[in-house]
Formats: sequence, C-alpha cells, structure tokens
Amino acid sequence: MGATDQEVSPMTRHIYLFALLGAVACGGKSDLGEECDTPGSTDDCVPGTVCTNDLGGRRCRAICAEDSQCAPTDACNGVSGTNIKSCQPKK
Repeated sequence: MGATDQEVSPMTRHIYLFALLGAVACGGKSDLGEECDTPGSTDDCVPGTVCTNDLGGRRCRAICAEDSQCAPTDACNGVSGTNIKSCQPKK
C-alpha cells in the first residue's frame, strides 16, 4: 500500500523547513526606516518603500506622490537618479 496524498515523509518535511529558512535568511529586505544599500532601489526595501540617501546614510523611505502622504516632519521629495519620490525628513 502506497502513501496517500496527505502523508509527508520526514525527509520531505526537512526539505520544506530548510527551504523556508533559506528564503527567510536570503530574502531579507529592509523595513521602513532601516538602512539599505543602493540609493533609488526598490529591491533593497519592503514593498512601498525605496532606498533613499538620508543625512549621510541610506534608509528605506515610504514612496509618495505628495506631502500629505508623509508625516508632518517629512516632505515628499524626489529620489536622486529616479522618477520616484519618497517621504524624506525636512531639513
């Protein structure tokens, strides 16, 4: 008698576990406000954010179209080298 569709071998469980752990470890994107590597990149950051030069560093900032989408302490400004705007601290 063969295995049913609902039975999963211990080896298959381990493969799924390692695949999941690998995806989490390798697919880490920076969250809003966290440091990132490549200015203008949306690949470094979680969806809805872009890597923006920020006061001597680079941080993932929320993508915006106008100031009203940003916190009162931020302004919706262009990200250098792109056609994207992000909520950046007012200077």
